[in-house]
Amino acid sequence: MDFLVDQVGTPGAATAHELSLVLQSELTHWLDTQDAATRAWVAATGFKAERHQVLLLPSADGTPRRAALGLGALPSLDALELWHVAGLPDRLPAGTRWRVTNELTGAAASALALGWAYGSYRFDTYKSSTQPAAIRARLIAAPAVDHAHVVQLAGATALARDLVNTPASDMTPERLTAEAIRIAREHGAVPQEILGDELRRGFPAIHAVGQASTCAPRLVDFVWGDPTHPKVTLIGKGVCFDTGGLDIKPSAGMALMKKDMGGAACTLALAQLVMQSQLRVRLRVLIPAVENAIAGNAYRPGDVIRTRKGVTVEIGNTDAEGRLVLCDAIALADEEKPDLMVDLATLTGAARVALGPDIPAVFGTRQETIDALLRAGRRVADPLWQMPLWSGYDDDIASKVADISNASASAFAGAIIGALYLKRFVTNAEDWVHVDLFAWNPKDRPGRPVGAEAHAVRALHAMLAERYA
Repeated sequence: MDFLVDQVGTPGAATAHELSLVLQSELTHWLDTQDAATRAWVAATGFKAERHQVLLLPSADGTPRRAALGLGALPSLDALELWHVAGLPDRLPAGTRWRVTNELTGAAASALALGWAYGSYRFDTYKSSTQPAAIRARLIAAPAVDHAHVVQLAGATALARDLVNTPASDMTPERLTAEAIRIAREHGAVPQEILGDELRRGFPAIHAVGQASTCAPRLVDFVWGDPTHPKVTLIGKGVCFDTGGLDIKPSAGMALMKKDMGGAACTLALAQLVMQSQLRVRLRVLIPAVENAIAGNAYRPGDVIRTRKGVTVEIGNTDAEGRLVLCDAIALADEEKPDLMVDLATLTGAARVALGPDIPAVFGTRQETIDALLRAGRRVADPLWQMPLWSGYDDDIASKVADISNASASAFAGAIIGALYLKRFVTNAEDWVHVDLFAWNPKDRPGRPVGAEAHAVRALHAMLAERYA
């Protein structure tokens, strides 16, 4: 994929147009540095340096060879985030190259380059148009930018977005596991896949959820890195489509359920970054991939499933399937007592009610790790919000016929209760992180079209890089 970000020295870089970043608080000062014609043009166009406001400045021949981007109330250029510039590839004249005239710190210049690369993303696999793709504006990145790292970050997030955006007719459990296997092999890992009825013995909960689909459930497991390094295990919920099972969702609730494998997509993107960055970890990745379908052999409300951990689970609701596929994978990971275990999942609507679509909820057993993750998220503009593992709600998943239920009778604290359910399967790993994410943009914003989003990937990678570089 072309991320529209070039290095200094690229052909055409020397003739790149000039782009000025303008804070509202610095607008008057910036105008003082311009000639009279430019000041008159700014006055005529009403440019106020509001956030995302773009002003094209014509040259003597009428061609725009300079531009200004408003940054609104941003306190300083040091606070620049990728989202401030992600819309520029589409908002500047097609086919042009641009260089930023402001002096930027390395961090700000990297954020700008990543934002430009992020805004280059398109998902047009299913478009039938024969028209050539639009030629969009390119950035000549500052010399201080680590171009290879920017491409790796943009590539990983594009991978996650592609996986989530692909419709469930194509992104089946078989296809998802094939993608996981491809990524593993590209980086020298040897994956194994447990398929269909083979899951009955060791992974009965994964099998129960996926058995009604015409595409058999499966579990991919791969390991990468030096076995003497700290063990980091990543687990991603891979429900490729969720009908709700026999507790069927209404049509409106089913419309976006192709994205219910967003946790797996983000896990694979994160794993790719860890391997590309050569972090000093022994990485393990587990992707349980299923479709929660409806057929005569679908699991039922009231069924009792004996999980890999030996914990019996009464099915209170077949639409609480994500925690079932995760609990078997978590139990497997927990057996080897990893130094850090992270699961990512589109687990609950309650987390979205509490925090909206942009901010994943994060739970964990070691505060030091959660604090490091929250700091990393703020640093790379990939925010998360901690929620409590409040033990007072443990009895909400009690069952009269089994050890626990997979659903609470209460309408309250759904995200917390989902996390508490998963925590029952973490007994050996002392450092466990659970991320409840959305993996979707529900509205168009500059650089962020409606569609898939790679939530928490950059934050988790930044935290892991800080700890294990």
